[in-house]
Amino acid sequence: MELSTLSRRAFSALAGTAVLGLALGGSGSSGAAAGAGAPRPVPTGPPPGPPRADGVPHRVGFDRHSPLVDGRRLVLWSGELHPFRLPSPSLWRDVLQKMRAHGYNAVSVPVAWNLHSPAPGRYDFTGVRDLDLFLRTAAETGLYVILRPGPYIGADVDAGGLPGWLTAAGGRARTTDPAYLRHADEWLTRVDAIAARHLYTKGTGTVLLYRVDAPRRADLAHVYEKVRADGIDVPVLHGDSPVVWGEVAGARTGAEERRAHLARLADGVTLHNVRMAFGGTSWGWLAAPSAPTASYGSGAAIGEGRNPTAALAPLHQLGHLLRHVPDFTRLEEAAPVRASDARIRVRHLTNPDTGTHVYVLSNGSAGEVSSTLRLDGTDVPVTLPARDARLLAAGFDLGAGRKLAYATVQPMMFLSIGRQDFAVFTGRAGETAHVVLDCPREPWPTRLDEEAAWAYDHGKLHVTVPLGVDGLTRVRIRDGGSDRELLLLFADDATSLRLWPYETPSGKVLVHGPALLRDVSLHGSTVRLTGDTVEEAGLEVWAPRGITDVTWNGEAVTTTVSRAGSLLSTWSLPGVPELVLPALDGWRRRTENPESEPDFDDSGWTVADRTASHSTTRVPEGRPVLFADDYGFHYGDVWYRGHLTGASGLESVSLSYATGAHGLLMAWLDGEPLGTHRMPAPDGAGRAGEGTWTAEARFRLPKRLRRRLRERPDGGAALVLSVLVRRTQHDQDAGTRDTHKAARGLTSAAFEGAAPGVRWRLQGQTAPDPVRGPLNDGGLYGERKGWHLPGYDDARWEPVSFPRADRRQGVTWYRTAFRLDVPADVDASVGLLLDDDPARAYRVQVFLNGWNLGQYVNDGGPQHTFVLPNGILRTRAAANTLALAVLADGGTPSGPGTVRLTLLGAAAGGVPVEPVASPGRG
Repeated sequence: MELSTLSRRAFSALAGTAVLGLALGGSGSSGAAAGAGAPRPVPTGPPPGPPRADGVPHRVGFDRHSPLVDGRRLVLWSGELHPFRLPSPSLWRDVLQKMRAHGYNAVSVPVAWNLHSPAPGRYDFTGVRDLDLFLRTAAETGLYVILRPGPYIGADVDAGGLPGWLTAAGGRARTTDPAYLRHADEWLTRVDAIAARHLYTKGTGTVLLYRVDAPRRADLAHVYEKVRADGIDVPVLHGDSPVVWGEVAGARTGAEERRAHLARLADGVTLHNVRMAFGGTSWGWLAAPSAPTASYGSGAAIGEGRNPTAALAPLHQLGHLLRHVPDFTRLEEAAPVRASDARIRVRHLTNPDTGTHVYVLSNGSAGEVSSTLRLDGTDVPVTLPARDARLLAAGFDLGAGRKLAYATVQPMMFLSIGRQDFAVFTGRAGETAHVVLDCPREPWPTRLDEEAAWAYDHGKLHVTVPLGVDGLTRVRIRDGGSDRELLLLFADDATSLRLWPYETPSGKVLVHGPALLRDVSLHGSTVRLTGDTVEEAGLEVWAPRGITDVTWNGEAVTTTVSRAGSLLSTWSLPGVPELVLPALDGWRRRTENPESEPDFDDSGWTVADRTASHSTTRVPEGRPVLFADDYGFHYGDVWYRGHLTGASGLESVSLSYATGAHGLLMAWLDGEPLGTHRMPAPDGAGRAGEGTWTAEARFRLPKRLRRRLRERPDGGAALVLSVLVRRTQHDQDAGTRDTHKAARGLTSAAFEGAAPGVRWRLQGQTAPDPVRGPLNDGGLYGERKGWHLPGYDDARWEPVSFPRADRRQGVTWYRTAFRLDVPADVDASVGLLLDDDPARAYRVQVFLNGWNLGQYVNDGGPQHTFVLPNGILRTRAAANTLALAVLADGGTPSGPGTVRLTLLGAAAGGVPVEPVASPGRG
């Protein structure tokens, strides 16, 4: 787990310095930027409404407590989303709507330079790279944007997002080296031209903050001047900014998420970032060695198939708490409070404006701990599971003079709708919630669900509810001194994920029941809801006064008015119908790697004739540069053919090579297989602990080949040494040492028994795919010939079925076509499952409609299911082409074994999905 933040003390010490003004400088009229000496403090109050491109200029700045938007305090609850890991622009809206519904008010967006730039001076912001479309969609969804254009972004992306061609260019990356800045500034110019059209300060979009790559303070001035010259006037943040920025990465469970984020909140953080909110797919050759599988962000709350995971509930609850309770915009350390059991650590904070008290309890031990905590003069019992945390609160204003004295469960939100106030509390199923209210007058509680019990004593109302017994529990509280009633809602974790607040221009709405609420609009007396259901679900709606009718996804819903003042559907919303996926059959097979044959024509290949390199890898003295990047082959597999003369008596060949994780080398001599060598697993040690693995593959020639060489009448006639290298990823350079420039591919060759002369040629990816981009294809023969593309004529290929048990060193291709017929109102997430005996050593490159969706490693890779993103996957009665490129070592039988489609999740609802351009063989 990685935690990145700056303490309140450090922030205060740096406030007012020139560096702080540089790092946080916002719009020219912010009036409250840190260190600006604002004439009066900004009080805690209602946050600004949901952002949109409203055409109105906005003021953005900071003080020592929180961001300020138009003079109002704001807590940012941001989730990181990588649009480049979701190669279907229609689905960007789907995930952004899910983020907003689950409590996020901002999205953090890195922009990968390597995906947009196939060559120096060439940039592409179309199709799956349409940044302008993403920023428009975020604004339409009502999310602030924290834009991070790099140039270096990390993000477990090949070379940290630096383009492959930069490995062969001069200049040290991530410094003020002019040779590097010439390229980096050109990149920022292109990104900033798009970002400048979406700035919240101008009212033309919702870009609120701009994070730059400046690993050293000496680099910051140039970057800052650059982005300001490009018209970016929102606050600029960098990795060493003196601002309270809290980011949690690597959490795997809901408990880990809760502990980490509550710790950031207790540190006074008001800029929260969840990494990852959605993981996605490292398709093509996008992945860095640090995360080499196609499936990314396994701990993300919204999984790769766009479905909720176990980590979602605590993030949903915290997000809505921070969005709907303004007290968290300013928290300061308060008098220490201790639990009776020292294994529970307590952080006590208070908001000096409102008098609210917040207690963050954490249990770092390996067992559940029950203890007591002194709150409001009472020893309150608390129980914390192992390595978990909880937030308790006291002093919240609940309207009409009522205050929260204390509670044994966590508040989730407080909001007002019409003449009703709502306070929602959440906890674990099976525990009993105890909420105590200070009431100036004796109230009139009403138990709307059987589980609740209450008692009034000495000005305090005690309400107890067992959680998880029958979903949502409601308690209505009235008194004679106010016409406003308070509705207490109690939910366990599962039930909390069916509660959806939504703010419209005409007022707030609260919805309970469906699996997801996407959008709400008020039209006259009707509230129009759109969203998703998975199973049959009830629908309960609290809406502003005058709303009497409800529609769901365009269909009228018959409702009655409940005792809780809600509009309650008389019939359940329908769930998703059963879906049946087709079997994958009709496979055809063709072997390749003609490059291994001695008579293959390589005259059009690139000659390895360079003698110097910009790589950090040393070039062997007196030998040519063999590094693939130096010859323009930056991604995917690379072939080498060495023409040997004077090789009579040759006994063995030693090939040194360098790759990222899961690297591999295969060799042939005059068409005879020499063998296969694999790099260590990704958790093995790379060069100096970095993301580069180096090895020497030593192959002794088979006896028959050695005999044949000795007996050849022509003796010194040329031989051909053919080598295929799966070079995999560039190092994700984390500093300024240019480790992304470490060599990929062959680095040198040595021979025993002879000292032949060698002339090398090499071939990798041909011209980058103009639609799918530079990271999609590699240098396999089938890729160069379009065997992975829709429309390729495979009628003459051999018909086959699975499982297979081939024994052959090299590459074999399999192709089939299939159709799905998913109903138009159903969003189905579909995956491809591959499985086989792990003793079989082979790899599979998966192509769907020409899109490279990742590598399956049968003999050691952890990933068996590959998500097929809708849009690339045609789900509405249209043909799909599936191609598998199998690399096998020949030492064991190779598959594939099981290959089938699998349903990862389905919902009635979803968003309209446009097909992603997938050009075929032209």
